[in-house]
Parts: sequence; C-alpha cells; structure tokens
Amino acid sequence: MTPAMPHQGAAGIATAVAESVQYQGRKTARQGSEQRRQLILDAAMRIVVREGVRGVRHRAVAAEAGVPLSATTYYFKDIEDLLTDTFAQYVERSAAYMAKLWANTEVVLRQLLAQGDGSPQARARLADEVARMTADYVQRQLLNRRDFLMAEQAFRQEALLCPRLAELVCAHEQILLHGTRQLLQVVGSRQPEQDAQMLTAIIEQMEYQGLLNGANAQADGQMLAMLSRYLQLVLASA
Repeated sequence: MTPAMPHQGAAGIATAVAESVQYQGRKTARQGSEQRRQLILDAAMRIVVREGVRGVRHRAVAAEAGVPLSATTYYFKDIEDLLTDTFAQYVERSAAYMAKLWANTEVVLRQLLAQGDGSPQARARLADEVARMTADYVQRQLLNRRDFLMAEQAFRQEALLCPRLAELVCAHEQILLHGTRQLLQVVGSRQPEQDAQMLTAIIEQMEYQGLLNGANAQADGQMLAMLSRYLQLVLASA
C-alpha cells in the first residue's frame, strides 16, 4: 500500500488512501460474483461489531451472509485474508467519507478566517469554533457510526498480531492525522504536525471513552471544554 503524501491536502490524502487499498482475496470479474463477495465482507463486519474479530469464522460468516460455506472459502483462502479484506473495505469506504468531510470542513474554516481580523480576540473565537466543530464530529461518530468505531477498536487490537492488518490500520490513521494537520495549518498552527498528533490522540481517546461510557450531557460538556482549552493554546501561539 502506497502511503498518502502529507502535501496533498486533507481531502486529497483521504482519496489517496482509498485508491491505495489492495485486497488479498480472490478477484472477481462478474457483477454477481462481486455482489456475493460484498455480502461476505459485510457479514464479516457485522460479526466483528457484535462479537469481535475472534467471532469471524468461515461457517459463521457464511450463515450471516446467507451463502454456502464453499463461497467464503472460494473467495478467501483463510481467515486472515477474510479479516484483512473486511477491514480494507472499511478503510476504503471510510476514506471516501472523510474526503468529503475534510473538503467541506476546509471551506468552512477558510470562511471563518476571512471573517476575522487576526486579533487575539478573533483567534480565540476561531479556536472555540474549531473546538465546537471537532466536538460535533466526535458526537456524530458516536451517534451515527458507533458500529464502525467498535469495529475499528477490534481491528486495532488484532493488528498487534497481524502485520497485514497493521499496515491497513496505519493507513486508516493517516486519514485523520494528515487531515487534521492540514486543517490546523489552514487556521494558522505554527507546528501543525505536532499539534495534529496531539489533537488526533485526543479525538481517538474521546471516541473510546464514548464507546465505553455512552453519551451524556456532562461528558459532552467536558469534551468541548477540553478541546477549547487545547485549541486556545494552539492558536494563541500562532
């Protein structure tokens, strides 16, 4: 897998990751075969969400997908191929989703910048707005994409034991990391690489805590306060 280049822009990086995804299982040439392969991958993902990676077995996936057992072993010679392609499909879809999100977010941020005068007060307002947008992103992830976040956690754990999965996990992390760096650069961070590393870690920890504890108003308020404090520090020095 070719790594995404950081100078491409946030949306371009996500698109590059999507285009770089390579599948391990048997390739399909006919539409019917590709549809069956998609059914199998979607079924495997549902099992990962419900039971974790260890629940993915050929027989269980075939039953979940409503296909013969021979179909799963035809497309995927072993469980590692099946797991790798299941997450590869997720990375590809996630990258396409994030490319649109980054493009829209960058437009909004440039509009906010154009409205300010560069004063400390304007930068403080910008920091608060970026914090609010980030908190909204995390809340939407937990509300609308909870199953996908659950799957991410399961695959990250499995990647510690599977080098091919580890490569995909790293590629997936580049989408958030480099996209965050690009957007921090847009709003004037002097150290966008380091700041993006920190902000990405904060976002991922907030997602994990949201999965663990569930959504509540107090947690949402704490999330926004933490993000505001961090981004105030970042943009105050810009």
